[in-house]
Order: sequence, then structure tokens, then C-alpha cells
Amino acid sequence: MDEFLEDIDDEQTDDDLLGSGEEEPPLFEHFRVVADKGQSLLRIDKFLTDRLVNTTRNRIQLAAEAGAIQVNGRPVKSNYRVKPLDVITLMMARPPRDLEIIPENIPLTLVYEDRDLLVVNKPAGLVVHPGHGNYTGTLVNALAYYLKDDPSYDPSDPRLGLVHRIDKDTSGLLVIAKNPEAKAHLSLQFFHKTTKRRYLALVWGNVRDDEGRIEGNIGRDLRDRMQMAVFPGGEHGKPAVTHYSVVERFGYVTLVECRLETGRTHQIRVHMKHIGHTLFNDARYGGNDILKGTTFSKYKQFVQNCFALCPRQALHARTLGFVHPRTGEELFFTSELPEDMAALVEKWRVYSKSLRENA
Repeated sequence: MDEFLEDIDDEQTDDDLLGSGEEEPPLFEHFRVVADKGQSLLRIDKFLTDRLVNTTRNRIQLAAEAGAIQVNGRPVKSNYRVKPLDVITLMMARPPRDLEIIPENIPLTLVYEDRDLLVVNKPAGLVVHPGHGNYTGTLVNALAYYLKDDPSYDPSDPRLGLVHRIDKDTSGLLVIAKNPEAKAHLSLQFFHKTTKRRYLALVWGNVRDDEGRIEGNIGRDLRDRMQMAVFPGGEHGKPAVTHYSVVERFGYVTLVECRLETGRTHQIRVHMKHIGHTLFNDARYGGNDILKGTTFSKYKQFVQNCFALCPRQALHARTLGFVHPRTGEELFFTSELPEDMAALVEKWRVYSKSLRENA
């Protein structure tokens, strides 16, 4: 589950957050999180800064001073230290935004479907779930249209639907639950890390080792809230582990397969950058700059042509495996590289071959 609060955004006033008017307004719960059993003592403003998107520590402190942040049902100040199993809520003087899911006839590529679930192959560029700035045109809207004749499917019911997510500009496989029982069963598999997920990524640089393991907490970047960052010390973020293996080397870039042990936001993108191999054309993390290679103008033009060929981060959710919630059968699905990323890989393959031949 994503621990982001999309209702606190740059367009809100402080009155939206803290409440306004002379009479004391009723408070509505907008966000809830339960601290882990192993949570170390940490100031609540730091704790929430790592979990709320598009906000700042200063705004969290203002909310705490106004009594909007509660722990175990009681308001706390910003210097309160979070303890294991604390129930932390953010209360506002207005109800949460009611988000109507409008069915939209958006094409879906179905890989598998039965009465309990379906597996889709999401194209790059499609937002998975409505949120700040993307209230229509999402995968959820597409599913609402596709399943509009299924009386048991309510796209607004959180007990069914998406079990996990991938980024807008990442392509690949997702599983969707059609009923609460299926979602509960599948969600437990993701929680216990028994699902099988592998991604293909084209990264900058010649990865030294044929395989490796990356471990480091991932949380909101303390300087840029739109990015995630690795915190090796463990004070911030949540534990994350990524395994990688080299599939093919092209000199200045490498095609790798990544296996997730955890599922943090931007995990592969952030972990690969952390070890010096930013994803190719990942604009958010600097991969849309020429990070490896020569200074020759022909090479620069070649890379620009590659960027144009695949105008997004080169990341694809290639495989997905899980146990069927009803039958107990182990299902495994594979999605070939989409056209843009396949063309990108082939272009680098041809280029690296020509370099070897002319060496």
C-alpha cells in the first residue's frame, strides 16, 4: 500500500490543512499509519515527512501545532517521538475528497482472466490509479469500463481492484482482483514476498558484476520530495532489497534483470542509481543525460536518437508469478519487451557490435 497523502498538495491553503472559521470545525481522518513493531524512537515530523508526498516538514509541524496530528486518538506536538505500534492519524476540517471512478473506454491488453482476477500488460504512459493531477484516463478507469457489466465489481470499493502498482512510465504486468477474497489472498502474497516479479532495465554504464544484491532503506528524498532516495543508515525510509543479474552488455549501457524482494516506490530506479547505474532516460533521476560514453558529436546524436526512440525510463515488468487465490495453482506470466524498449535495446546492440568490429 502506498503511504502517500495526495490531498495535501501545492494547491491547498493552510486553512485546508489546519481548519478555518471561528467555530471549531469537525475533524475528518485523511491519513492513517501504524508504526512497525521495530520502530525506533523518531520525531513525528521526521516520521511523517518520509511518508507524505508533496508536503514539507514545516507544514507537518504547523499541522501538529494546530492539533491536526494525533497519536492513538490524542493530538501531539511535532517533537513527539513515535513508538512501536503507535496509530498515527492526520485530521482535517473537511471530509476526504470523494473520487468518482468514471468508466472510460481505454484499450486494455489482457494476459489472463477468470472469475477471480485478471492480469493486464500495462503500456508505458498509462497512470495506474487516479490521484493528484490524474483523476481520469487511468488503468482504474479502464477497468471500470471493461468490468461495467459485472455486478459484483465496484471500482470504488478498496476491497477489490489493484493489488499492486507500477509507475506511469514503466510498462508490464499487473494483477487485479475481482472480489474481496481474491484481493486479500493476493495482498498477503505480496506482503509475505512470495510473489515472483522480475523486471528488465537498461541502465547506464557497464555493470561490473554479473549479479549482485542491493540493500538500503528507501524513503522520500530530504531535499526533493518528488524523488526517493537510499538511506543506508536506516534512520529514514523502509527496508528494500533488489537482486540484479546482467542479461547483455553494450559497453556504455547494460541490460539487467532485477528481482524485487520488497516493493518500495521507485525501488529499482533508486537502487540502481545508488550503485552508479541510473536507468536509461529516467528523467526524474538524471538518466536523460548522457552519463557514459564519448564526447564525439556522432555519439551524442546517437544517444539523442535513443532517447527519442524510447522517451521514458527503460524499465519493464517482465514476469509475474503468484498462487491463484481459489485453486491454489501457481500461475506465472511473461511479457515480452514492448516495441519502444525492444527497439532501444536492438539499437544499442547494433551500435556496440560496430564498436567491437572497428576496434
